[in-house]
Amino acid sequence: MIVVTGGAGFIGSALVHGLNQKGIEDIWLVDDIDHPEKQKNLDALTYERWIGKDDFLQEVAGLKACSAILHMGACSSTTETNEAYLRENNFEYTKSLAEYCLKKDVRFIYASSAATYGAGENGYSDDEALLETLTPLNLYGYSKQWFDLWAKEMGALKTIVGLKYFNVFGPNEYHKEDMQSMVRKGFLQVRDAGMLSLFKSYKPGYEDGGQERDFLYVRDAVAMTLFFLEHNDIGGIFNVGSGKARNWNDLASAVFQALNKKVNINYIDMPESIRNQYQYHTCAEMEKIRSAGFTEAITSLEDGVSDYVKNYLVPDKHLE
Repeated sequence: MIVVTGGAGFIGSALVHGLNQKGIEDIWLVDDIDHPEKQKNLDALTYERWIGKDDFLQEVAGLKACSAILHMGACSSTTETNEAYLRENNFEYTKSLAEYCLKKDVRFIYASSAATYGAGENGYSDDEALLETLTPLNLYGYSKQWFDLWAKEMGALKTIVGLKYFNVFGPNEYHKEDMQSMVRKGFLQVRDAGMLSLFKSYKPGYEDGGQERDFLYVRDAVAMTLFFLEHNDIGGIFNVGSGKARNWNDLASAVFQALNKKVNINYIDMPESIRNQYQYHTCAEMEKIRSAGFTEAITSLEDGVSDYVKNYLVPDKHLE
């Protein structure tokens, strides 16, 4: 039996879909169904049991025949300011599951985050020796960093896997509201108003909309995650990205192209509340995961946006 926490969420439900595609249905799906779109994420999935996250934490110590926990559940809001909530939800909960897995020799793969890299002043290397040098820009990033450091201190990274997901986009993210990808939000803007809004730049060297991100289609994120499920002798921290930095203007152009519309971008002021926490460049170093044996090609930004828009957003579909 495989447990997927956050299983009704974005990457979690995509992982359950990926497992189903491999013929795996003996799955416990852990999540709170607090949004109607989360229920839609589950409608086409096959799993043995759904259980709420608090109930699961009470039951985990007595689990029998569990072969792996894919822990995707967390508060993913980069603007969350309640430190106690993030510590309990993102750190303590993860630690409890990790301790169970280490004790029972159960495979543990958890979601860290590219937010741990902060402004990138110390690079984007997933070398565990550099973990202490990283300075996240927000409490969400710190909540992920806390666990990465705990796992290193305990020597757990020899057997468990932490995945630093970069800017993942794709179907089943519809419940994330303001934390949805710019592909989804941009699609809605273009559909409804014929225009897509991007933030102005406040940093020399970056034009408006020229801020860069490592964008990754969710299918590739699933493939990288399940690689570590299939190769359970590998442990450590790994980046999950494309290895290419593309800017928001590129992404916007891809959305317009997928809709066969003329590019029409409106540059808006960035809220002052996030200007000092805004990343202007992210790019995953991918040598480590490649050296571990992951050889699959990664979808280009244009191809990923095209598939997402034409096959999911326009027909209003979830993964199925």
